[in-house]
Amino acid sequence: MEEEIKKAIEILRRGGIILYPTDTVWGIGCDATNYSAIEKIYALKQSKDKNSMLVLTDSPQNVTNYVSRMPYAAEQLLEVADKPLTLILDNGCGVAVNLLPEDGTIGIRAVKHEFCQRLIRALHKPMVSTSANISGEATPKSFEAISAEIRNGVDMIISTRFEGNPTRKPSSIIKVSNDNEIKVIRS
Repeated sequence: MEEEIKKAIEILRRGGIILYPTDTVWGIGCDATNYSAIEKIYALKQSKDKNSMLVLTDSPQNVTNYVSRMPYAAEQLLEVADKPLTLILDNGCGVAVNLLPEDGTIGIRAVKHEFCQRLIRALHKPMVSTSANISGEATPKSFEAISAEIRNGVDMIISTRFEGNPTRKPSSIIKVSNDNEIKVIRS
């Protein structure tokens, strides 16, 4: 695993994009602070939808690094989440500006996947994650279902041996405003 992470880090630091397993589905990712790498993902997916990409951190505690204020309700949700949970939070920060929608929110998830956690820790930055499909097409449930166009469009494909036990479905999404208003977007 260490050799694969080392190789991925080199690519990510050069502004490359990777195809990698997460705790949910396979994702296309890059350094979340690299503007040009994020543009490469938008081009590959044929999309400019800033709501389709989220940020992965290696722990719930690090979510606070990417918002100007962490709502109490969001902290509580992170503590009790027993399945992958993406939070949409106000006032995203610490990532490239082209990752944030006009309303300034950020989609963020503390990943519970060994390879992802180790990759993020080694990078010392958050990772972008977006489903491994062309915008508008179905989210692939397995590596085998990922199109050749996506596979050929990335700089590195992480070995399937690091897949682990993904849920094979997208995470739940809950929007939590700074005043602790909660809205379930996808359960």
